[in-house]
Amino acid sequence: MGYESVIFDNDGVLLTLTDMDAHYVGARQAFEELGVPSPLTAHVEAMSIGVTVPELTAICTRYDIDPEQFFRARDEALTAVQRSLIRAGEKQPYGDVSMLDRLDCPLGVVSSNQRDTVAFAFEHFDIGHYFDTVWAREPTVESLRRKKPRPYYLERAMEDLGVSDALFVGDNESDIEAAHRAGIDSAFIRRPHRTDTRLDVTPDHDVSGLEDVVRIVGRRGGSD
Repeated sequence: MGYESVIFDNDGVLLTLTDMDAHYVGARQAFEELGVPSPLTAHVEAMSIGVTVPELTAICTRYDIDPEQFFRARDEALTAVQRSLIRAGEKQPYGDVSMLDRLDCPLGVVSSNQRDTVAFAFEHFDIGHYFDTVWAREPTVESLRRKKPRPYYLERAMEDLGVSDALFVGDNESDIEAAHRAGIDSAFIRRPHRTDTRLDVTPDHDVSGLEDVVRIVGRRGGSD
């Protein structure tokens, strides 16, 4: 019996990563929108990527701004920046995304990027048709509590797909941890930015691209 489904992380797996400068721009714009024209550089960096609720709360308290308002502004600003990168061809699908045509099981996406960013990208590149369900973060503080390595969004995707067994393909330790917490197998994909990455968690599969994923799913299903 093969995997019932395959679920993918987005950035660094299906689409190339967003340039770090874009994350800084998005965070800085959010500060400016809420009346903080000159935030500390360290605070801009902290709100750029990998934001945690304690960090968000502490920094917003420092500037006397509402965490929910700030985080919504931050996500909306970062979505706008990423849309520009997508339109300019600076953020795009990896060359092997067409390999998804060779997977005949239900497919899903679970991303920690903004919901609106992912929706725009999939429509722009016309790849949304591959997926039966797509989960990404809402522009709320609660979404930070739910994002990987917590399995919340992964479990929602599995519910949508009606499966209990899946392979989750990601490029971060948080992806592997989320898969383990959800009780499913994981594949760590070594895109160019992860070629030499050493992990503190153990994925079930270590792959170099989507062709390897297709091979694994086919092999587990008893065919190639």
